[in-house]
Amino acid sequence: MVTLPALLYGLFAALGTALALVLLVPAGVLLVQTLAGRRPAPPTVATAATPAPGRRPSAALLVPAHNEAAGMAAALATMLPQLQPGDRVLVVADNCSDATAAIAAACGAQVVTRTDTQRRGKGYALDHGIRHLAAAPPEVVLIVDADCHMGAGSVDRLVRECAATLRPVQALYLMQSPAAASLKTRIAEFAWAVRNEARPLGCARLGLPCQLMGSGMAFPWALIAGAQLASGHIVEDMQLGLDLAAAGTPPRFCHAARVTSVFPETEEGAVAQRTRWEHGHLGMIASRGLPMLARGLFSGRPALVAMALDLSVPPLASLVLLLLLATLGTAALWAFGGPALPFGLCVLAWVLVTLAIAVAWRRVARHIVSLRELMSVPGYVLAKLPIYLKLFTARQMEWVRTKRDGAPK
Repeated sequence: MVTLPALLYGLFAALGTALALVLLVPAGVLLVQTLAGRRPAPPTVATAATPAPGRRPSAALLVPAHNEAAGMAAALATMLPQLQPGDRVLVVADNCSDATAAIAAACGAQVVTRTDTQRRGKGYALDHGIRHLAAAPPEVVLIVDADCHMGAGSVDRLVRECAATLRPVQALYLMQSPAAASLKTRIAEFAWAVRNEARPLGCARLGLPCQLMGSGMAFPWALIAGAQLASGHIVEDMQLGLDLAAAGTPPRFCHAARVTSVFPETEEGAVAQRTRWEHGHLGMIASRGLPMLARGLFSGRPALVAMALDLSVPPLASLVLLLLLATLGTAALWAFGGPALPFGLCVLAWVLVTLAIAVAWRRVARHIVSLRELMSVPGYVLAKLPIYLKLFTARQMEWVRTKRDGAPK
């Protein structure tokens, strides 16, 4: 006769094994991506420093902006000099209460204003801009956030690659720490570099697509004109990339083109920004991950499988936290007489993640944090516990602008 304790041990063992196997998937994907990306950029990606000879397709840089007066001029100064005859920069001043529109116009950009306090969010601003461009559509649309700076030659490279492939193209989009930033902010910069450089570079070397990252994105006009943009989704970029991949045009990564921004200096802004990113990403894993994986497998579409597996890798801090909780739970199960297999699988996942972090650090982040400073990752993870607890108590569902110094919300 099977006793109740035996049944409970069996149930916990099965749950522990299943959880460990699930965590092995993102751990393995992370390691494969970072290993594949450990060498220099793919040979098919040329330098973006000098524009290529010959005519290139016309382009419109679409810049959604909500109260970005403080940095607008500096951002446009990196975009406008890269234009060729027939190009334009269109700034959508969305629900602004500052001088964003006036500054953008004074710098030489085209400006349209949008006022709708009920339908708020970047997606609505993008939709407004696309409908404005439809009167005289460009061949390629680049979406660049108003707080971002375009690297030299990046517009030319993105437009040419987008027009040649007829697919969305994502630039290397990096967030940098402000001067005299805390170690916590530099660890966040490291995690961003892993997500936005090491991993998509590995995908590119394997001939696989990447996720869209929100800024530095190029689209053929036909694709972006037909996209469903008008929403207040908190990770509208990731959602758009998955939708386009499902429709047969998965995004490509262009390591040669670069877009940069700076983390907010205020703690309020940093927490709001990280909450939006992490809640949005985890929500997309839950809602889109398995359906896209199943669709890719059953339809024989490797690009969809690759996108789903890439999506399965949560933000680095949440992956480490999940592994920590799973390891403690399976270790307790083993200590009280349960099987050792779940704990062993968790240890294997730790090995994969640790190797991936080490490879990524060596490839893209040695200038950001030292190896000794990298040992403080556990403290960084614990500091983000309130963000993860809000998933169950006050999950962020709506778009909220990141608060920056001196700027109204």
